[in-house]
Amino acid sequence: MTDRSAEVFTAVRPLLFSIAYRMLGSVMDAEDVVQDAYLRWQEADHAAIQSPQAYLATIVTRLCINQLTSARARRETYVGPWLPEPLVTGGPDVSDPAGPVELAESLSMAFLVLLERLSPTERAVFLLHEVFDFEYPEIARIVEKSEANCRQLLTRAKKHVGSPEARYTASPERAERLMERFSAAASAGDMDGLLALLADDITLWPDGGGKAAGAVLKPIHGAQSVARLVLNFARRFAAQERVVRFAEINGQPGFISYVSGSLVAALIFDIRGDRIHTIYAIGNPDKLKALTQHAR
Repeated sequence: MTDRSAEVFTAVRPLLFSIAYRMLGSVMDAEDVVQDAYLRWQEADHAAIQSPQAYLATIVTRLCINQLTSARARRETYVGPWLPEPLVTGGPDVSDPAGPVELAESLSMAFLVLLERLSPTERAVFLLHEVFDFEYPEIARIVEKSEANCRQLLTRAKKHVGSPEARYTASPERAERLMERFSAAASAGDMDGLLALLADDITLWPDGGGKAAGAVLKPIHGAQSVARLVLNFARRFAAQERVVRFAEINGQPGFISYVSGSLVAALIFDIRGDRIHTIYAIGNPDKLKALTQHAR
């Protein structure tokens, strides 16, 4: 492969990863798919390819559709709620071709969880059209359907998901202050302090995958129940060194928690005004591996 061909792939790579991650909800799987696309690009007849971006997007999308089809059976036997693998999105070395507004909207945990309602092909059509602005003729070629069929798939997908919309309205400064208060109240065992931050109808979604010790196996609803769970978790590690690092995760405010130097959880917050309305708590160690390089 020539230097020019390598440069072309490098330029398109952020888009490819963005498609693959939204399709699969896994950083590691998305990186594997992009690597597979790179190997196929090396073997391709570049002189015959009119649009490298369309060619590579087609490879990645089809690989993702195939992988999602086989992953459905595994998700049906997953222990507890399944959440996407968290992705650090803030910082100077993190970029996404969808742009800053679309980044937060189409990467939010709530949005990615909603995508699980769609079939693999519906998911591809929805993302390519609504997030990445592909036109119907191009989408039809990618998913190997007619344009009319793609329009029907998009209409059906929208009924399940709706259009991407912002999931929180707090400014970054306000969100960080709220998270600092949350962390301080949890460490101090301050029930009233936590309740002052939580919406009455808050839901905490836990994802331990059956591999995180002591993880709950179902969503927790209501401020009192969520506050008790948070305090129980804090008390459990009270005698150990605990470090919290704030981060933007999936375009939302969050933090990464370490206990005795080991990464144990990533929390992502849906904040509206001055209250936390949803917490996504990911403790499955398999889903935390990709955070290590960003969190230290």
